[in-house]
Amino acid sequence: MNKKKVQIAKGVKVTPAKKRQMEEKPGGSNVGEYKKVKPSMFAGPSGGAPEGSYPINTKERARAALAYAHYAPKPAGIKKAVYAKYPDLKPKASKK
Repeated sequence: MNKKKVQIAKGVKVTPAKKRQMEEKPGGSNVGEYKKVKPSMFAGPSGGAPEGSYPINTKERARAALAYAHYAPKPAGIKKAVYAKYPDLKPKASKK
């Protein structure tokens, strides 16, 4: 029996039931919204969120990922992935 699958990222397909499960997990509300983004351009798995969440394929989306990182199970993982791709987004240490 061949179950119908839905695309959640470029080259990544899952069953509709699996997609619903992913959406219900913390940080997974936008799973499947970025179908043309490569799986490597998501920070979600680094932060314990489902695959296909927290896209960082553009600087604007990376900033958004930082803003919403607190919804992920491990926000530090999201931040680490963003800063690895965009080091200039890392906050500068204050000098006193």
